[in-house]
Amino acid sequence: MSVTTAGRLRKNRGAAPLQGLFWRLPWLRSVLLLLPPVAWFVLIYLTSLVLLLITAFWTIDTFTTQIVQVWNLDNFRLILNEPAYRLIIGRTVGLAALVTITDAALAFPFAYFMARVASRRTQTILFAAVLLPLWASYLARVYAWILILNHSGILNWSLQWIGLPPANIGYTYVAMWIVFSYIWLPFMIIPTYAAMERVPETLLEAAADLGAPRWRAVRDVVLPLAIPGVVAGSIFTFSLTLGDYITPILVGGAGSTFIGNVVYQSVGIANNVPFAAALAIVPVAIMAIYLLIARRLGAFEAL
Repeated sequence: MSVTTAGRLRKNRGAAPLQGLFWRLPWLRSVLLLLPPVAWFVLIYLTSLVLLLITAFWTIDTFTTQIVQVWNLDNFRLILNEPAYRLIIGRTVGLAALVTITDAALAFPFAYFMARVASRRTQTILFAAVLLPLWASYLARVYAWILILNHSGILNWSLQWIGLPPANIGYTYVAMWIVFSYIWLPFMIIPTYAAMERVPETLLEAAADLGAPRWRAVRDVVLPLAIPGVVAGSIFTFSLTLGDYITPILVGGAGSTFIGNVVYQSVGIANNVPFAAALAIVPVAIMAIYLLIARRLGAFEAL
């Protein structure tokens, strides 16, 4: 027996107990496979959330600007009792809801055409067109819209060129609504398209056999089955708008104050980390409630 053959036999004998263990405990292979990413998730994400929650119950010494690690509810009382912060939270949630509704209204007909009408070649082209903006930088897309919407931008110039008054929507809430709707639209189209593609063609044929026109079949058959995909897309559009602070600063101007802006200012300018942590808990709590509702509507099955 050669040295190489003996080495292979010893190696196989060493691996045999491990293979036998995997055979007796088949779930062990999955545990070992998922352990590194789950451990990373717990260490980075969940630990940071726990630290965020703990910091929210501390305060800051206004004289020394040092964090006072004394447990209290002062930050949450300030958020709930101060009308300005309630207005900021309402404005942020309202804009996130408006962007979500707008993207759903735009994504549904587009996704329906892709899934039920377009040929395979056209589907590929449209799918690439949806994903293409995601390859560009977030800031590049925002600055492109600034060039379009500002007072001397392409939109006002085009309207004046055809004899219409300028829109002058740059650095307004309308501008933020347009930019947010554009940026997050692909995140609504993709899950909506996936949900519509899973709708069996036999259901539409059965609706046609029963005398239902096409619009009736879309309303009564396709729309209810596509709702989980729309809700799944709304998770992205709503949460991303809820926590964004770059677009309000660049597109909305100095007077556009949202939750993300206040958190950023509290950390980077006022150095009030406990208050920033308490305010950051608000969108986390809102999204927790939103995810529970989305789960009831079957959104997780559409992801």
